[in-house]
Amino acid sequence: MDKYGLIGYPLGHSFSKNYFNEKFENEGINARYYNFEIPSIENLPEILDLNPQLKGLNVTIPYKEKVISYLDTISPEARAIGAVNVIKVSHRGNKTLLKGYNSDVIGFTKSIEPLLESYHKRALILGTGGASKAISYGLKSLGLQTIFVSRFERPGTIQYDKLHADDIKAYNVIVNCTPCGVYPHADECPDLPYEAMDSHTLLYDLIYNPDETLFMKKGMAQGAVVKNGLEMLLLQAFASWDFWNDKE
Repeated sequence: MDKYGLIGYPLGHSFSKNYFNEKFENEGINARYYNFEIPSIENLPEILDLNPQLKGLNVTIPYKEKVISYLDTISPEARAIGAVNVIKVSHRGNKTLLKGYNSDVIGFTKSIEPLLESYHKRALILGTGGASKAISYGLKSLGLQTIFVSRFERPGTIQYDKLHADDIKAYNVIVNCTPCGVYPHADECPDLPYEAMDSHTLLYDLIYNPDETLFMKKGMAQGAVVKNGLEMLLLQAFASWDFWNDKE
């Protein structure tokens, strides 16, 4: 039986595990998907040694960048982004070969593109982790300028406490790539001047649980267009399966 799985820490509820095991059952595929909750990326070789039937892995927080040094090859897109969230595992003789991809950018661009209007030219990306890099890459590929928003002073970023109404008007696409607002902390949201938003504002939250975050609700109250990350997750899962099965 083929094995697939997710590496990250902590994992908790996993969309991927439920999705793929349901897919395997419905389509009669002789495979199982497992959660590999590893406290350090240095545990990855052990996971590979103990599971010789592994054909593919998804990678989540906090290993999307750290995993790169363990890979034999990496797709040009994932290299440009600097983050990997899909690994194809293959075997040549006694050697295990790992190839890294990024399905975040595919899922995100396909999901947000139908919502973009001609007046959406600049975007704020909340957060600076592995997912945010894919989001920036995706938005740039769709023709938008991007800037990262961080709580800390970092090169090429703007801080939350320096964002004003004029910035919200100028950067009217805002993508939340942070865990702020995820269940069970649904009463939290990124610190933004929401009162400056209007019907030209597009808020996209990578979070999908709850399905309406406080970030989205505050935007909707001002007339903003909002979307959560569920469709992106589904599109990512489709892309993962294609990468694992060489439909690149």
